[in-house]
Amino acid sequence: MKAAGYGGVVDLQYPFTGRWLVQNSPANRVPSHRKTVFATSYAIDFVPVGDTHRTAPVTFATLLRPEPPEKFPGFGRPVLAPADGAVVAVHDSEPDHAAYRGLPSLRYALTQSRRAAAGWTALAGNYVVLESGGGAFIVLCHLQQGSVKPSAGQRVRAGELLGRCGNSGNSTEPHLHIQAINTPDIERASAVQMRFKGSLPRNGQIVEIDEQARAV
Repeated sequence: MKAAGYGGVVDLQYPFTGRWLVQNSPANRVPSHRKTVFATSYAIDFVPVGDTHRTAPVTFATLLRPEPPEKFPGFGRPVLAPADGAVVAVHDSEPDHAAYRGLPSLRYALTQSRRAAAGWTALAGNYVVLESGGGAFIVLCHLQQGSVKPSAGQRVRAGELLGRCGNSGNSTEPHLHIQAINTPDIERASAVQMRFKGSLPRNGQIVEIDEQARAV
């Protein structure tokens, strides 16, 4: 799969199967995450959901205290290569922390600036950077600790297992953050626009990919 470089649009396969909820989509707003730091202008988030199109059930306890990431239906769900390419960087040692909803999410938000000041890894958690050709580098973040399969320098094919959905880095619940950049040097990178099979999903949309559809 050929990827367009900076100034173009990189077209990818969805890096997963199953049901995922779209959040922070650049189809709704640019910059999608409200800031341009670390070339996130066109980044997008996918939150794994269950059969009811929801994440973990909300209970009274949810409103008062953090929750274990294992409670969420997508924790540990496979994350797949969205294109053929060479792995240029991996990070796999950040712990998966508690999930924060309700009042805990407000307290967690107050520490956002501290994580941003700590640098890229504090925000991204565990990640894989994939060079997909044509000058585009695809970054997949918040992976589960110890789940990353390929090593830097290894080539992968689209659909190959990269790791598993986790809750590492700047994350309130298990999800996948993906962005495209024009250089693997995140401090100097510019954002590259993405499409998934020719289109870009909007916030609130459920993307459902089964095994057969993913192989097409």
